[in-house]
Amino acid sequence: MTAVVRSLFGRRTRRRWIHLILGGALAMPYVFVGELIVGPFTNSQNLFSSLPHQLLAFGAGLPLAAVTGLFPLTRPMSVAVVRALCGVDGDRLADGPARTRQAKGRTAVWFALHLGFGGVIAGMSLATPPFAVVLIVLPLYVGLRDSRLDLPELFDHTWALALSPVAGAAMLAALAGCAAGAGALLARWAPELLGPTPEDRLAAAEARAADLAVRNRLARELHDSVGHALSAVTLQAGAARRVLDSNPEFVREALAAIEDTARRTVGELDAVLGVLRDAGSPGGAPDFPGSAPVPTAPSPTLAADLDCLLRRTRAGGLRVTAAVEADPEALPPLVSREAYRIVQEALSNALKHAGPGTSVALRVRVVPDGRELAITAENPAPTAVVPRPGGGHGLRGIADRARLLGGTTECGPVDGVWRLHVRLPLEGPV
Repeated sequence: MTAVVRSLFGRRTRRRWIHLILGGALAMPYVFVGELIVGPFTNSQNLFSSLPHQLLAFGAGLPLAAVTGLFPLTRPMSVAVVRALCGVDGDRLADGPARTRQAKGRTAVWFALHLGFGGVIAGMSLATPPFAVVLIVLPLYVGLRDSRLDLPELFDHTWALALSPVAGAAMLAALAGCAAGAGALLARWAPELLGPTPEDRLAAAEARAADLAVRNRLARELHDSVGHALSAVTLQAGAARRVLDSNPEFVREALAAIEDTARRTVGELDAVLGVLRDAGSPGGAPDFPGSAPVPTAPSPTLAADLDCLLRRTRAGGLRVTAAVEADPEALPPLVSREAYRIVQEALSNALKHAGPGTSVALRVRVVPDGRELAITAENPAPTAVVPRPGGGHGLRGIADRARLLGGTTECGPVDGVWRLHVRLPLEGPV
């Protein structure tokens, strides 16, 4: 008995009832238009006083409602209402307007069904409760039998008066059952009619892939900028501590390098966080209405920041021999920026895995055909730079950057040295 009462009057059923009432409210304009359509074909002077004519108007208005379901905003609005009121899992419903003819047709069918069932249940909800209440209280108030309610002569009999409360209660139960059944049917049909099509699933997958790409880009930028800075600062501070009493000049250089690294890293962190701001505010729009765009520091490039990178790395105890056989100013901005990150990560790996005192030979050149930039970093301690268990994110990030530009990456021990060789195209689509 409790399960029956819950199915007829439970919270989910009440919310679905509200969903049907909304459908009835939306159906009213179409019923009025239907009245204009069927009016010339009837002899009734007042269509609203004739139930058959009202049903004809209702039937004439439903095809118009189905046509309205073809408009783009119909499906998003219907999906939002179904998620809120029908107790349907949101993952089973589509997001956004219908894109294909099939999806638009299913949306039109859903809209017509919603307004059809909603109109019937809304009409019953308006008419049935007052009449049922009259039947329930009729034996108690003799004056109702003599009023202008136009009750059937049947209620002049005693047995009819005795059964009228039962009839009234049965009418209310029937109304609740009809509403529960109609709501359950719509909830069952919603995933089939408002669910995602293969095109919708593909669009959702592309959106998730784009979001994942942004997250990966952010993780890569944080690893390369902040991770490098923390590693460099840690090694510089450790080197300065070891020679604090014996080499004050080196300590001053290390502290200056730490200060410069921290200052530049704050700017780079702003640039990395700009990735999130750009993702949340397309076109560089402000993050909040009425606020000015948040400025971000420019990303470092090979042309503007290579010398500072080498100076900070050397201050950490790494001996770097650099041969730049290309004009950094002539490089495309994107290639210059990614090349800087690759060089930064290569030096950071050598400093982190091989430790201070290690020497690295860095060479940046344009290949003879002028179409590629080649970056080579060699470390004479190959076993010391092998990635530790659970590591390898730096080399993976270098490979990702090169692959996104259409380049290639080779790394590993060669002739007794650890060698990293990256080639980046200077021409063609990126």
